[in-house]
Amino acid sequence: MALFAVIGLGSFGGTVALELTKLNHDVIGIDTIKKNVENIADQISHAVIADATDEHVLNELNVKNCDAVVVAIGEDIEASILCVLHLKNLGIERILVKAKSKAHHMILSHLGITKIIHPEEDMGIRIAQSLSFPMVQRYMELNNERYIVKAEIGANLQGKEYQTLMEEAYDLKTLLLQRGSHVLYEIAPGTILQEKDILIIEGPVEMLRKLSSRFL
Repeated sequence: MALFAVIGLGSFGGTVALELTKLNHDVIGIDTIKKNVENIADQISHAVIADATDEHVLNELNVKNCDAVVVAIGEDIEASILCVLHLKNLGIERILVKAKSKAHHMILSHLGITKIIHPEEDMGIRIAQSLSFPMVQRYMELNNERYIVKAEIGANLQGKEYQTLMEEAYDLKTLLLQRGSHVLYEIAPGTILQEKDILIIEGPVEMLRKLSSRFL
């Protein structure tokens, strides 16, 4: 369990705070807007109405003891930058910041922030990926060329052999097959696929795209 602070509890920040809580982490949520704090107060460890552009406030909230801080103040660029400067003054090394624009991104880069988030851009990428790989429920990018994807077997593949599905997919590796509560880490070539089976597959993007056509 780790301790995180999320500054700005709007749609994006609130989602981050809730997801971290679901992963059993302690979360300090900070926002100047009373409604945003009230909406999440009973779902995370600590929710505070406070001005994160005030370094003394951040110090009093012991934000410096956090393992990482997410700055999700996207609309007010000046407030976002001021908050980041205070966090760096407090010696916090791991800072993730939501950027509103290219100019905002550029300033954050000059401040030494290496993890800059563009939620709208990221969502656009996810939507494009879901359209490109219709069988994929979730995916994780390992680098620019390789992904790990979670794919569900549909009714059209019910009764087909696993080996038939994966033939010619020479550069793909199936990490596991989940069938209900059972998980198989070694899948026999003759395994018959069932609807709602889950495959976790790793490999290059082009080969995954080729495989995706078999799920249609």
